[in-house]
Amino acid sequence: MDLSVQREAKASITFRILYFLIFFGIGALFPLLGVYLKEQVKLSGMQIGNIMSVGPVVMILIQPMWGIFSDYTQKPRHILFFALLLTGIMGYIYTTTQNYGVLLLIAVLLAFAQSAIVPISDSITLTHVQKRGGAYGSIRLYGAVGFAVAVLVAGKTSEYFSMYAIFYLFAGALFTAALLITQLPRDNAATRGNIREGSKHLLRDKQFALFLLCTFLIFGPIYANNTYFGLFITDLGGTLTGVGLAFLLAAGSEAPFMKWAEGWIQKWGVTYILLFSACISALRWLFYFFEPPLLFVYATTISQGLSIGLFIPAALQYVRQLAPLPMQSTAVALYATAGGGFGTWFCTFTGGVLMDRFGVENVYIFFFILTCVGIALLVWPLHKKVGV
Repeated sequence: MDLSVQREAKASITFRILYFLIFFGIGALFPLLGVYLKEQVKLSGMQIGNIMSVGPVVMILIQPMWGIFSDYTQKPRHILFFALLLTGIMGYIYTTTQNYGVLLLIAVLLAFAQSAIVPISDSITLTHVQKRGGAYGSIRLYGAVGFAVAVLVAGKTSEYFSMYAIFYLFAGALFTAALLITQLPRDNAATRGNIREGSKHLLRDKQFALFLLCTFLIFGPIYANNTYFGLFITDLGGTLTGVGLAFLLAAGSEAPFMKWAEGWIQKWGVTYILLFSACISALRWLFYFFEPPLLFVYATTISQGLSIGLFIPAALQYVRQLAPLPMQSTAVALYATAGGGFGTWFCTFTGGVLMDRFGVENVYIFFFILTCVGIALLVWPLHKKVGV
């Protein structure tokens, strides 16, 4: 085998393992963190909402700065290594206190470091794919697999030992991921454009700005569901292992749809795929509002594959089609901030208030309403620039 081919094969495997470990850590901690804060620490719904929503707020403020710093230093691998280590350390420190104020501070510091991980790893991966060939989706799907495996492992480990296990799994996965950074290709540099100038140009585009609003309304509930889904299942009488099983089915279903997404987009068009995936999300939230039996909840978790597994590739393609070539990385950063930042914060915080006052099932009718508004905004304008 040619030496260059061997290097590319090794790099491809390294990227896949890296994504698996990063999302294994995320899947081990965040789906059960709300349950831990409620059952172990005995916090209120609003306090849980504050802790869980602080991450997206920090991301809104800090994530662009990580991108600028990565561009300035041209050392994305070094920054990613530091971010992985610091995030793992902050996750471990969660186990040292049950004081609400201290936990809120830890959540801020963890989010500060974590906000660099996915954007910079995506930047390195996309640069590698553009230079060497390959498909981003075929690498990113290993993140979905890692998340799916983690929630099951974390659920079972928490039941057999204690809920502190979620923090040990989180830290261990990120520390291991940091060790892989030295194996990433050295010729990769961050691909972000000028955040400030690029943002001004893109936000003047009404269609792009409208899509950011749609992302806020549709993807905010999807991300916030990671906080409330575990609480919803335990409220219906499920166990921690049951929470792990549900997340395993939900996250595991994303991988095959991510693999199929490109072919479906080529066949049906990006607009129809976006609408279809958003409609699936809306129906799922409405179904949960009626508090169905646990068996039906487990059965419908695979709908997450149709929503997230299709929406992410379609949205990335749509954003890249709207943005001029020099500003595509900035466009992707803004898209991620709209859904993963503003949308997640708003839905997580508001969900905590609704859960305190009306019960966790009413969080899902709120998610349903937001998603429906997002669908309405998607229906007519998207086809004007992007063919269907």
